[in-house]
Amino acid sequence: MEQKNTRLRNVGFITFFFSGICAISSGVVVSLLQEQYGFAYGMTGTLLSLMSIGNLLAGFLIAMLPGKLGMKPSILLLTIGYALGYAMMGLSGAVAVLALGFFLVGIAKGSVINTCTILVSDNSADRTRGMNLMHSCYACGALLCPFLIAAAGRVSTGLALLVLAALGVIVWLIYLTTPMGGQGSTKSKTGKEKIDWSFLHSVQFWLLTGLLFCQNAAEQSVTGWMVTYFKGSGIIAGTLAAYTVTVMWGATLVGRLLIAFVFPLKNPRKAMVGMSVLCTVFYILLVMAHTQGAAIALLFAFAISMSGLNPTAVASAGRMTSVTSMGIMLPVASSGAILMPWVIGVVAESAGLAAGMMTNIVPCVGLVIFAILVARLPEE
Repeated sequence: MEQKNTRLRNVGFITFFFSGICAISSGVVVSLLQEQYGFAYGMTGTLLSLMSIGNLLAGFLIAMLPGKLGMKPSILLLTIGYALGYAMMGLSGAVAVLALGFFLVGIAKGSVINTCTILVSDNSADRTRGMNLMHSCYACGALLCPFLIAAAGRVSTGLALLVLAALGVIVWLIYLTTPMGGQGSTKSKTGKEKIDWSFLHSVQFWLLTGLLFCQNAAEQSVTGWMVTYFKGSGIIAGTLAAYTVTVMWGATLVGRLLIAFVFPLKNPRKAMVGMSVLCTVFYILLVMAHTQGAAIALLFAFAISMSGLNPTAVASAGRMTSVTSMGIMLPVASSGAILMPWVIGVVAESAGLAAGMMTNIVPCVGLVIFAILVARLPEE
């Protein structure tokens, strides 16, 4: 039994690493497609939005489909999106085909996140350590993807997309050959997964979802807007500004590995309060920074403070972690990553980007509030 648990946990680690490459590559891919086909910014934004919509929809689908098809068939049906989506982009430049491709990549991204979360949390002796290791694997893939795409892109954009499609096939084949079923659920008389909705009555579940909503909102706002902000304000030179995302992912990887191996969290709930406070303080200092050195140092500090929040919050769900509960929690939380960058854009249109970036303090403060409320609750 222990050997099976180890195998399932390792499948979560490996496939999340590949997902890090495939998911983060979408940002590089859309810029390559824009250059190749001359898309306007509106079209580029539409493609990325379609991926986000697919990501949201995937969570709800993976929550519902196991009750009809069983867990493994549901996972195989949805995670094929990486292979199909990138293959379609590599073989055709038609707008409708590219749009469907990005949507399918989003479906796969959301499905893999949900699946890996269940595999690792259900089969790790220490959930907090397991989740931080899993997200470290994702960060490794995210750091690797620009170099992989650049190497393949020197030949052609089509080759880069087909390489990503091949990685998607590998993810799908790993799931195909992995014995799964009953992860966080029970069997009905028909042999299908029986859905347990009891988590919907849990205050802890919704507080953790609120915390993750704020974390997604704050993190994606920095990832999506900080390069533009640094360039526009002149704080960091244009060429160097492009590497700030690498600074963020590097800090994220360091933070998660430290939690997993060097400074294990004895009290994860109190630790989340500390992390949230540090995130808020460092973000406020970041938007007030006026020099290149200070901006890079504070960006690193902000990212390393936030690095453990997502995996620790998911691990804190404990026995509520199931295919269905994650299918509600993760999509609801990820909507913050869609809403807050949009809010920043709206504010920036009327009051300037500096004012827009200041609005991101709101989800940072929300992190502190939700973390304190979670810490005050008894364990479920």
